[in-house]
Amino acid sequence: MFNKKIIRSVFISLSVLQAVSVFGADKQDRDQVASASINENKSTNSLWYKQAAQGFDQSLVLGNGRLGAMVFGDADEERIVLNEESVWSGSVAENNISGGYKNLAEIRRLLGEEKFSEAKKLMGQSFKAKNAPKYAKSISAFGRYQVLGNLHLKFLAKKNQVSKYRRELDLSSALASVKYQVGKTKYTREHFVSKVDEVFVSRFSGPVSFSIQLDRPERFKTTAVNERELLMTGSLNDGFGKDGLTYAARLRVVAPGASIKVDGNKLIVESKDEVLLLVAAATDYRGIAGRQLVDPLAATTSDLDKAEKKSFVNLRKAQKADHEKFYNRVSLDLDKTKISDLATDERLAAYRKGTADPSLAALFANMGRYLLISSSRPGGLPANLQGIWAEELHTMWNGDYHFNINTQMNYWPALTCNLVEMQEPMNNFIASLVEPGSKTAKAYYDSPGWIAHRLTNVWGYTAPAGMDIGGPAWLCEHLWEQYAFTKDKKFLAEVYPIMKGSVDFYLHNLWEEPENKWLVTGPSASPENGFLLPGKKKGGSGICAGPTIDMQQLRELFGNTIRAAKVLGIDKDLQGELLEKRARLAPNQIAPDGVLQEWLKPYIEREPTHRHCSPLYGLYPYYEITPDGTPKMAEAARKLLERRGMGQSTGWSNAWRINLWARMNDAQKSWDFVKRMIMDNCFDNMLSLFRPLKNGKGKKLFQIEANFGFTSGFVEMLMQSQPDSGAIDAEPVIRVLPALPKEWPNGKVTGLLARGGFEVDIEWKDGKLVECKISSLNGNPCKVRYGSKTQIVKLKAGKVKKLSASDF
Repeated sequence: MFNKKIIRSVFISLSVLQAVSVFGADKQDRDQVASASINENKSTNSLWYKQAAQGFDQSLVLGNGRLGAMVFGDADEERIVLNEESVWSGSVAENNISGGYKNLAEIRRLLGEEKFSEAKKLMGQSFKAKNAPKYAKSISAFGRYQVLGNLHLKFLAKKNQVSKYRRELDLSSALASVKYQVGKTKYTREHFVSKVDEVFVSRFSGPVSFSIQLDRPERFKTTAVNERELLMTGSLNDGFGKDGLTYAARLRVVAPGASIKVDGNKLIVESKDEVLLLVAAATDYRGIAGRQLVDPLAATTSDLDKAEKKSFVNLRKAQKADHEKFYNRVSLDLDKTKISDLATDERLAAYRKGTADPSLAALFANMGRYLLISSSRPGGLPANLQGIWAEELHTMWNGDYHFNINTQMNYWPALTCNLVEMQEPMNNFIASLVEPGSKTAKAYYDSPGWIAHRLTNVWGYTAPAGMDIGGPAWLCEHLWEQYAFTKDKKFLAEVYPIMKGSVDFYLHNLWEEPENKWLVTGPSASPENGFLLPGKKKGGSGICAGPTIDMQQLRELFGNTIRAAKVLGIDKDLQGELLEKRARLAPNQIAPDGVLQEWLKPYIEREPTHRHCSPLYGLYPYYEITPDGTPKMAEAARKLLERRGMGQSTGWSNAWRINLWARMNDAQKSWDFVKRMIMDNCFDNMLSLFRPLKNGKGKKLFQIEANFGFTSGFVEMLMQSQPDSGAIDAEPVIRVLPALPKEWPNGKVTGLLARGGFEVDIEWKDGKLVECKISSLNGNPCKVRYGSKTQIVKLKAGKVKKLSASDF
């Protein structure tokens, strides 16, 4: 699909580059010797329950980035949901309808004259797309992410006298276990997904007797290949009534001495000793340039053949070491209380009744780190709206990728939590949008560069689907920020062409609004809020020119591209143009009521408490609005945040507000939203609830970005490293405990990554800093701030500086 010649230099080499740690051999050595006990505190690193899961929201989730599993743990009839990251319906299709650019000048004139209804009508004629996403249960070429299938285990000996039941997920080693007793016989089940061996592994202690089946809701055929192997195959709907992507899930029983029989499309196993199940899965997806075509049948056979040669002990040893290498880089710990040792669902229930449990917030934050490691690995696809976990065919919002916050939020903790490698799938995915986005830019804007609108799929959709057009600038932020944290010039050189391509599009499409002669975008929108039309009390518009978020994103993109070009010593003419155009972008404005303005003019918000905080992009994730650098604008941002309120909002919105209030250095407001998320947006299995249930009732909707946003917010409360302003030459400042709430009087975090190439450990007691340890990875100087005092720290690479409260 994608033209390899166009993006080979920015895409293929990204995979090679990220195959090793961005910090080189020293970093690899540290990973290899990381202590397995660094995250041994079960209250912050373990989920456990006294009963089997009654639904996906109580299941134990496992993953290796590509393969996922959801373990329910029933003693009699176990169901394990299986996932594979590329199980997508739909197909590569032509989405663009050329010629929309012919009306752009007129649309912009109408926007400049505030004739929004007329502009919107003309846009409806000009920005149509083929094969656009559909969210009902209909099928289109856009497609959707789907469940791979279900593994059913029916135990023939009924276990209705089960006692001492315990179901547990160890986040630190990525092991799900189920233990129980029947009479005097003890049973143990252990499950994990190995990235090293690319298989899902289950071990059952003996004696056991059970049947095994594989199925999915539609489009599958399961056959018993032999007495040890089941094979499930099928093709998904391509959106045009034909077979599209093909998949295979292959299960193999490893149980020497066991009796195994074939019964139609299932196996029946009886063994006095332990039984090992190995599951491999693959598809023939190759929607991203550079991705090799895979034969699912051959690939699953090969994976199982290799894995079967290893003992369970060796499979587990390799998987555990691989997971701990990443998870143990960071530890997040807060105080335990009397309820911290309760089962996780009981802890949540007690917390919601008002019992203090600081370590529960640390557990939720660690869950985000765990989920990122489990759903985004080098060489794979980025985490989608559900990570990689889905039990249905019709996933919420197609399980796709939204660029007006959701996809980006998935990667907010990647850098601060020292998981740089986990951002590689995101980087590659961004690179994959360049070629189709270039066609979309030409078709609708007659423009150079590339554009992707609000959302996309794994098939390269970049055509209009929502007109907030700042998404690519936001995506490019992730590329620059990886450099800002690591100072890896080779990486920067690889991604610079992507940033430059995005800049080319925006430079071509900026236009001068008539009143102030500012340069603005448009047609665009402020996700996903709207405003009342001038002089009207009802109705309104979302379509506009120069929304505040676009202007902030372009100031960031232009500034980052200037900095990147300076670092690389290239494009001096472009640097000059960007500097000139950046100064002419519509500025942040304060409305007459003192609130940060969302649009070019102080229009009345259609929904003042809207879940999106779009004009606050400049506060977080960008940093052009800061309490220290722009106090008046920060106060206007505060007022807008207060207007947005504490309403019953979506999980990702509450997560964003943790980060926003942390950037305001407001510990208690940040903690209010931490509490709100645990109260309203957290399932029993610590996955994020999209909307709060009313009186415990309602549809249980899952979107994963709130998990990641919570983790990044947790870290932002304890450590930040952004500059004091968005000035092009501004240097980062490491802020220690900038938003520490009184509810977290004691704690310790280690291994956090800060801009400039530093690892940071922080310990505090009674709300005061005990010690901050700064480890330099690249030998750059840095500023460290605690309270109102700042220290200059100069270290050689590999050296450490310890600071206490008395040093400030």
